[in-house]
Amino acid sequence: MAVKPELLTTASSLEELERLIAAGADAFLIGEARYGMRLAGQFDLDMIKQAVKLAAPQGVNIYVSVNNLIENKVVESLPSYLQALAEAGVNGVMFGDPAVLMAARSAAPNMPLHWNAEMTSTNYATAEYWRKRGATRFVLARELNMEQVIEIKENSTMPIEVQVHGLTNIYHSKRSLVNSYLDHQEDSGKLGSASKEQGLYVMEAERKDERFPIYEDANGTHILSSDDICMLENLHELMEIGVESLKIEGLLKSVEYNEIAVRAYRNVIDAYMADPEGYRFQDEWLEPITEAQDQKRELSFGFFYKEQVY
Repeated sequence: MAVKPELLTTASSLEELERLIAAGADAFLIGEARYGMRLAGQFDLDMIKQAVKLAAPQGVNIYVSVNNLIENKVVESLPSYLQALAEAGVNGVMFGDPAVLMAARSAAPNMPLHWNAEMTSTNYATAEYWRKRGATRFVLARELNMEQVIEIKENSTMPIEVQVHGLTNIYHSKRSLVNSYLDHQEDSGKLGSASKEQGLYVMEAERKDERFPIYEDANGTHILSSDDICMLENLHELMEIGVESLKIEGLLKSVEYNEIAVRAYRNVIDAYMADPEGYRFQDEWLEPITEAQDQKRELSFGFFYKEQVY
């Protein structure tokens, strides 16, 4: 019997979290910039507590991102932060730095830990390495193709998480590259800010039709993919192999767009689980996403059906 996967997404506010719960989300990844990176919105401890109170009665999980590049000054506050998350009833923490794991062992020993180091989570041996050290979930790199996802699932006992919708990060620097460039060009006064809200993008001379969103925050400069993953039509392939968590990335998307995406994936998951053998994809499930999609951003399968060479 097929195991129903978790539908995981992000939220920029408590209001969006409520709307996406109503749309069918099973879990959320939230956090604050001091500890987490590339967040859809800022959730301090009080807001995280409120999120848990909203979600828990409805059987919805709240995970907190602690995936930042941890500096010495942050290490000192990690134990108290993780303990506070545990006391708030958070269902898990996403991390990439071993410092988080070490702090959790003493401050929050029962906290589920989801290991995510972006591009380096590419094989089942790494998954087993982190499982033996306390991780409870393995977040797969976005650059893996379907064959590689299947191999990891077949050869690891660790539950896995796969991103199925939205943009992906392709570059990060701790430096303020946009403002440094503008300063060099003596043009910094024209921009004022390089925040997510500015809608800035980078273009290559050879590929002028592709726009790569770029923004700066307290953690540096982030450049994101020019297209959006959309695995809705082929979601059944991931459910057939038993992927435990399917993620919709809501970063840089409106609440309305994310609501449409969550409803669409909810429909597909529920239809497949109701009758796996008789399941057939319905075009009407994809139409709302296609209509809401920015016409300058292509919907694609990402790397799922590409031969990836590292």
